[in-house]
Amino acid sequence: MRLTRYTDYALRTLIFLGLCAPRQASIAEIARAYGISESHLTKVVHHLGQLGLVKTSRGRGGGLRLAREPGTIVVGEVVRRTEDDLALVECFAGGACAITPSCRLRGALGEALAAFLAVLDRYTLADLLAGGGETARLLGLEAAEA
Repeated sequence: MRLTRYTDYALRTLIFLGLCAPRQASIAEIARAYGISESHLTKVVHHLGQLGLVKTSRGRGGGLRLAREPGTIVVGEVVRRTEDDLALVECFAGGACAITPSCRLRGALGEALAAFLAVLDRYTLADLLAGGGETARLLGLEAAEA
């Protein structure tokens, strides 16, 4: 299982915003901290706003912040809502395969995907932020907050 860069950026954005709370952050600041594309991150942030996970405000003093408490943001939910395609193999998406009628691989992969998501469902953003002092330092947030 490999998550898309889009989902990776979404999770990293939520972590950044959780670590810098209660202050707001900018897309440029987040992109700079992670060394990622600002234009790609803009699309991710827009989607996170549509999902009700991030609040955005424009203009002077504007920026981004979490729209919900970190303890209510479930990692598995974020993955499901940011991944376009969780079909591990073609037959999950309705594709045809010569062995579909007797295939046991499909069941095994379906079980593996369910287990993967079940593990992520046990974690919230608050869990990812716990003890985040070193992460904040690596992102340059410690100096900015001081």
